[in-house]
Amino acid sequence: MIARAGAGPLRRLVVLRHAKSAWPAGVADHERPLAPRGRRDAPAAGRALAEADCLPDLALCSTAVRARQTWELASAQWGTPPPVRWDRRLYGAEADDLLRAVHEVSPEVETLLLVGHNPGLEELVLELAGDGLDDALDQVRLKFPTSAIAVLAWHGTGWQALAPGTALLTSVLVPRGRKGQGKGKG
Repeated sequence: MIARAGAGPLRRLVVLRHAKSAWPAGVADHERPLAPRGRRDAPAAGRALAEADCLPDLALCSTAVRARQTWELASAQWGTPPPVRWDRRLYGAEADDLLRAVHEVSPEVETLLLVGHNPGLEELVLELAGDGLDDALDQVRLKFPTSAIAVLAWHGTGWQALAPGTALLTSVLVPRGRKGQGKGKG
């Protein structure tokens, strides 16, 4: 199936899975922080988005601590981060719930970043992608690991028009930070 060319401006949905989290004893799942590797990988994800010219106009982010920390470390790599909306509905959300949240976004937003969790994010990417460049779809089907970024492009007059099979998966990135990077505040 090929993504349909629609009316309206080119829009991009950038999907970022939170970075690697820790599993401290006695901590509720929603409160789990990033692991040391996650604290290195999240800034690398922010740099990768900047290098790919995929900086968002708005971010929707799960309220889980690991997602919030991923957003904070990634967006700190940009000159001026865009506004962020913290949305508890994104925590543990399935693809349909994620798409409902995307549909609420203002049509003025052309590039939207969604920061959340698997399996919902992976399912959303596969559901929306009518087609993919290179082996991008196969890559997502195989694994959408922590810190993975998927970029979906489509034409539409508003986010409410984004539907299954209407987007093109243009790239999948899995940035990794090196030891010694990502240290500092946060």
